Amino acid sequence: MGRVFAVANQKGGVGKTTTSVNLAASVAAAEKRTLLIDMDPQGNASSGVGIAPRSVVRGTYDVLLGRANLVDVMQDTALATLKVAPASPDLVGAEYELIDREGRDLVMRGAIEKLRRRFDYVFIDCPPSLGLLTLNALCAADAVIVPMQCEYFALEGLGQLAETIGRVKAARNSKLKVEGVLLTMFDGRNNLAKQVADEVRKHFRVFDTVIPRNVRLSEAPSFGQPVLLYDARSTGAQAYLEFAKELLGPRG
Repeated sequence: MGRVFAVANQKGGVGKTTTSVNLAASVAAAEKRTLLIDMDPQGNASSGVGIAPRSVVRGTYDVLLGRANLVDVMQDTALATLKVAPASPDLVGAEYELIDREGRDLVMRGAIEKLRRRFDYVFIDCPPSLGLLTLNALCAADAVIVPMQCEYFALEGLGQLAETIGRVKAARNSKLKVEGVLLTMFDGRNNLAKQVADEVRKHFRVFDTVIPRNVRLSEAPSFGQPVLLYDARSTGAQAYLEFAKELLGPRG
C-alpha cells in the first residue's frame, strides 16, 4: 500500500510546489513508484514536470467532478517511475461546483484508494489556501509535509494549518498526522531565520534536511523539469535528494 502525503501550507511563496515536484522526482529517482497529484488551479506542479496546464484535456478537475478516474488522467513524465495527475485551469471552479455535493471533501480519497496499490508514494500539491481542494487532500492523506520559509508571519500560518489538520483528524481522517515541517529557502546567515526555526522546533517535528536558497531551484520550472534533471549537482537538487532519503527512512 502506497503512502499518501499532502504537501500543504496556506501561505503562498514558501516553496510548496517546489517541494512537491522535487520531492516526488527524488523519490521516483530512488526507483519508487510515485504519483504527483496537482490540486492547485495554478497548475505549477504540472508545468514543473513538463505538462502545460492549458494543454490538459482531463485532469484533477475531472476526477473531483466524477467525470474520470485518476488512472484516466495520469500522464508520464521524463522519469519512468513518476506519473502526474495534472491540473487544468478549470480546477479553479471545482470548489463552487462541489459545494452542494454530499461527501464533497472525500472525493480525492476515494479516487486514490482505487489505485493506491499501484504506487509506493503519492504526493498531493495543495493550493495556498485552506479551502475544499486542500480539505480533499487532507482527507485523502496519511500525513502532511509542511514547507515553511523562516519568517515571522509563517509562524501564524503554521498555527492555523495545525488547527485545520486537527479538525480534519477528529472529524474525517483519524490517521492524519503532521509528518514534519520542511524549512525552505533557508539562509543560515539570517538571524531571524534561525530564531524562527528554533521556535518551530519547540512545537513541531522539523525535518533534519533544510532546503537552501538556490538559483537552480528557481530556474528549473521554466524548463519544465525537476531540478534533479535540470542540474543534478546543484545544492538544491542535492538537498531534495537528501530529503527524499530522510523521508523514505529505514522503511524505504
